[in-house]
Amino acid sequence: MGEATVGSCVVFDKGDMQNSEYRRYNVTGITPGDDYAAMRDVLTRRYKKVAAGEGKRPDLIFIDGGKGQLGVAIDVMQEVGLEDILLVGIAKGEERRPGLETMIFSDTGELLNLEKDNQGLHLLQKIRDEAHRFAITGHRTKRAKARITSSLEDIEGVGAKRRKALLTRFGGLDGVKGASIDELAKVDGISPALAEKIYEQFH
Repeated sequence: MGEATVGSCVVFDKGDMQNSEYRRYNVTGITPGDDYAAMRDVLTRRYKKVAAGEGKRPDLIFIDGGKGQLGVAIDVMQEVGLEDILLVGIAKGEERRPGLETMIFSDTGELLNLEKDNQGLHLLQKIRDEAHRFAITGHRTKRAKARITSSLEDIEGVGAKRRKALLTRFGGLDGVKGASIDELAKVDGISPALAEKIYEQFH
């Protein structure tokens, strides 16, 4: 989404989603919105560890995206030494409507379209949608946290300890924003002058 980029990996095994094996990845150091760079970063971090013997080696990896994203994934898997694992890209159809997805196979380049009522397609959609949900939940949390931190960090004299004291006392940033100068000044480490500065920041 261009702000606080988050990648996700979900795992399906033994006939169900394996929540304990889900992982989120905070992506930094890339141009916001660069899907390919984010994909490369996340896949490299995850599968370097798998190649080194950490975590389970998957039988199959689904990539949320078309030929471009799949191409990045193929490159990464070759770089980390896991090129023998089959990758399948899930490209969205016209107008990104469910049921029009195209599968792209890394080993042959074959394209496959399944019927809308195909149970295999429903499973792929379930896995992909779960990856989206997991990433979006993490993205919203990260974005909200970044905004809370930055708004208090903008105030000179409010360091990490005072930020924590304020957020704890008032139950979050909205509580800090709604507090009066007198209420703010009652927090440990907040002088009347600093309380006034904090109040002015939000009003």
